[in-house]
Amino acid sequence: MPFISNYSLKNLNTFGIDVNAKLYVDVSTEADLKDVFASPLVKENKLLVLGGGSNMLFTKDYDGLVLKVNIKGINVIQQGDDVLVTAGAGEVWDILVKYCVAHGYAGLENLTLIPGTVGASPIQNIGAYGVEIKDVLESCTAFEIATGEIKTFSKADCEFGYRESIFKGKLKGKYIITSVTYRLSKIPNLQTHYGAINTELERRGIANPTIADVSNVVAAIRVSKLPDPSTIGNAGSFFKNPVIDQQSFDKLLSNFPDIPHYPAPNGRVKLAAGWLIEQCGFKGMIDGHTGTWKNQALVLVNHGGATGQEVYRFSEKIIETVRQKFGVLLEREVNIF
Repeated sequence: MPFISNYSLKNLNTFGIDVNAKLYVDVSTEADLKDVFASPLVKENKLLVLGGGSNMLFTKDYDGLVLKVNIKGINVIQQGDDVLVTAGAGEVWDILVKYCVAHGYAGLENLTLIPGTVGASPIQNIGAYGVEIKDVLESCTAFEIATGEIKTFSKADCEFGYRESIFKGKLKGKYIITSVTYRLSKIPNLQTHYGAINTELERRGIANPTIADVSNVVAAIRVSKLPDPSTIGNAGSFFKNPVIDQQSFDKLLSNFPDIPHYPAPNGRVKLAAGWLIEQCGFKGMIDGHTGTWKNQALVLVNHGGATGQEVYRFSEKIIETVRQKFGVLLEREVNIF
């Protein structure tokens, strides 16, 4: 478990931005974490905890310690029709989803092909096609940086919001997720109403879908819209879907009657960021070495050789154009470093 100096992060971030870390270390157990934090190098350097590198944009070299969480393992406890599945924070997210679908454990199928690792799931409250982690999370364990202790967080403890959690709020930078436990079920409660899932199921002639059918359809939809990070650098959805109050939405609807929208908590309305961006003419745009994906304006891409600064400036252009046209302020979903 050595500390490595001047370590390239190009292959550890899905945007493929060519930057280096001043120091780098890889941990595969909770014991490794305790050993790392016993080193004076941790106290002497700022810290970045890295999972799958799929939700970040590096705009410069990282002048500190990058800690790669590589804790693996999937364990199952069955409780009647419910199944508790615990996965190490370093497990690739889609490997976990495929494992659960293959074993008939329902609840994660709508989250097929989301990039990243398990440890990011409670931090981001990841979600897609009408399902969020808060719907299935039982608990998670985390290493407390200040004390070196392992603490368990319940769903309520996580204080989930839309793409938000306590780990992005008041506990940001204080804990490192080590494992996550999900409460799944052997009796599916399929969520097929969101997006094009039902349409695609009907096109395939599937009247009584299984969780495998839903997973396959979600995968097909995502592949048709989103680029593979192994072939073109990207971080998936770059912006959050904005949530606005009803009064603001009514005003928007009067000017844009076909605006896609979905109900959100507390009487608010969620808009489709991709649609807003597309209406501003950005879909498939190429701007230097960056741009938006040809099939989904919500995804910013690295066409090869883009710097983080270049991608960031392009995102600024999108934010300002959407604000001027719709009066809606987009918020980045990716973390900027």
